[in-house]
Amino acid sequence: MSKIIDSFSLKTKIIANQGSLEELKNLKGKKAFIVSDKVMAELGFLSQVIDYLRKGQIGTESFTGIRPDPDTKVIAEGLKAFQKADPDILIAIGGGSAIDAAKGILISATQFLDSEKKRPYFVAIPSTSGTGSEVTNFSVITVGADKVCLVDEYIAPDLAILDATCIENIPNRVVVDTGIDVLVHATEAYVSSNATDFTDALAEKTIQLVFEYLPMLHKNVKNSYARDRVHNASSMAGIAFTNAGLGITHSLSHAVGGKFHIAHGRCNALLLEAVIEYNAELQGAADTLAAEKYAKLAKILNLPARTTREGVVSYIDAIKGLKKELGIESGFRELLTDQNVYEESLTYMTEAAAIDRCTPTNPRIPSISDLRDIYTKVY
Repeated sequence: MSKIIDSFSLKTKIIANQGSLEELKNLKGKKAFIVSDKVMAELGFLSQVIDYLRKGQIGTESFTGIRPDPDTKVIAEGLKAFQKADPDILIAIGGGSAIDAAKGILISATQFLDSEKKRPYFVAIPSTSGTGSEVTNFSVITVGADKVCLVDEYIAPDLAILDATCIENIPNRVVVDTGIDVLVHATEAYVSSNATDFTDALAEKTIQLVFEYLPMLHKNVKNSYARDRVHNASSMAGIAFTNAGLGITHSLSHAVGGKFHIAHGRCNALLLEAVIEYNAELQGAADTLAAEKYAKLAKILNLPARTTREGVVSYIDAIKGLKKELGIESGFRELLTDQNVYEESLTYMTEAAAIDRCTPTNPRIPSISDLRDIYTKVY
């Protein structure tokens, strides 16, 4: 069972509906600094945001230099533009990279460089259904070859606008990568050492939504009902893990994804089953609290779970089936051509994963050897 609640917070107001971008005209402020990427500009979403802001008599400046896996150089470029604009509203529109970069710019400008500067009102508009960054106090920034996880309540957005029309034109591969990430977020939050009844409820509902609606969205990204459900699930999982924390699926993913530049969600998908087996101690008695909770998820999904072990195996098999339906690879060997380079990187990756911010809330604290074994197994 989850522990008695210590604390649960939701700083972010959520507006979820198709057409909810129109809410931007009701913001209170004089000038908005918009963080986005060139794709959002090309698809016309950036101009929509600007139009709504102008209807509210709000001036705008835009920074569209966001790249996947934003690094410190991108943050520095955005910071320079932010300081020049001097806004009282910060808006991020895009995937996790845009929102994470905006968080990096925000904390750099108002905490690291000028602690006296008033924090702007922060609005996040996700264009993918996956990271949950629009409701979390997490940000992942690339520093050299490493992905560094920044965790601070200060960077949680004040408002999240979930308008699923923003995701109707994204490539199917992105739908898959980000959608499976939602499942990983919810699963890890559910078995986290900091899980509570509140986070469990969000995680359980998220997992049900992903299994039911992500395959529909994969088959037809124009399915507006499925699109709404997965988009909502992403934020629900974000609320769960920003309160409960994550686990070593993410720790391992940060290291291998940073090293080999593989999409974060896909890395998570390739690691999840092996991590579940490890956390549940399937090679042993399978009588851990984590095992019991995985088995409960199997029951929620109406899968065989007459015993804890059977429930864990059923949940793993369901994930395998979902991945197959979504066309996700079964191992890193299908993405990386040189096994020797992978093996030579194991020491670096395991050491990085061991000190990752997500490791302490994993239900089972791993040794370096444990982490290495998981990497070896998933190749």
